[in-house]
Amino acid sequence: MNYKQLLENLLLTVERENASDLHLSPNRKPIMRVEGELITLEAREVLSKEDTFGILKEIVNEEKLTKVMNLEEIDFSYSFHDELRLRSTAYVQSGGINLTFRVIQEVREMSELNLPEILNQFTQKEQGLFLVVGPVGQGKSTTMAAMLSMINQTRKEHIVTIENPIEYIFKDDQSIIDQREVGIDTLSFETGLKAVFRQDVNVIMVGEMRNSETINTVVTAAETGHLVFSTLHTNSAAQTIDRIIDSFPANQQNQVRAQLAGSLIGIFSQRLLKSQRGGMVPAYELMINTKAVANLIREGRTHEINTVIETGSEKGMIDMNKSLIDLVERGHITVDQAYQHSLNPKLLDSMI
Repeated sequence: MNYKQLLENLLLTVERENASDLHLSPNRKPIMRVEGELITLEAREVLSKEDTFGILKEIVNEEKLTKVMNLEEIDFSYSFHDELRLRSTAYVQSGGINLTFRVIQEVREMSELNLPEILNQFTQKEQGLFLVVGPVGQGKSTTMAAMLSMINQTRKEHIVTIENPIEYIFKDDQSIIDQREVGIDTLSFETGLKAVFRQDVNVIMVGEMRNSETINTVVTAAETGHLVFSTLHTNSAAQTIDRIIDSFPANQQNQVRAQLAGSLIGIFSQRLLKSQRGGMVPAYELMINTKAVANLIREGRTHEINTVIETGSEKGMIDMNKSLIDLVERGHITVDQAYQHSLNPKLLDSMI
């Protein structure tokens, strides 16, 4: 069988149906995600273990194939006809290869993504750490790319991204942008980050902070005059801070709290919700690191941060419940959807 042709036929369907994801697993028919809904391609044959292995063998090098066969998960980029670019993952499940492909769109403007205008302010900062957080598949990379694009259009800076894999491709505008991929251009996030300090860089984007060493280097970069963007798979600003602190040994946590209180400029938490009008819309929370927030971080009182966000609209903060209510009032989501995605349903009761 021509496995590359099999994949390309499936990707043509993804392109035609404007799907966001394609899932290939042994003993299942191919599955796409369209506007947030999983759709089985009923006209297709059930895939075998030989099919998914054959597809993977066609699109990755021997090194990556060996990693998967040794039960490691791999991330890689794949381009189809130079038009469709995909972020891809391969891993073993029940003795067979599973493949996931996510379509990477062109870099979009923040206004196109229905993101709050206040995010523009963070793209004009000279230094500090800004985090975009949320569950997997909720548009974090897209938001971060839009923010980098704004910097590229409005500032003369040297921007370096460290990603695994590279997702959005940037072209120099006012800034110059170097994109480095882990496993190809640098050994690890940590190695790539340490090299950045010798490269006369102003703005750094780290695809994901996966361990305490990466977090420590990211915070140090923000402390030493760089504007740094990164992501975490957390649900809220308060949970993000706790996750960062808890990744360090107990005897280092007070120091990390102090560093974070001084270097963090904001945390943007987002979800993508299916709109009643079609497409997807973001609901979000924005924490700005004011003096009050910095004191709470320093003193280990992160459980009080939610209250500061809820009452901090005059400072520019955005509460997730207020964002959800706005989507309800604009006819994008139902009240049930708002409750489903609320971080504080009891408080939402008093607001609806």
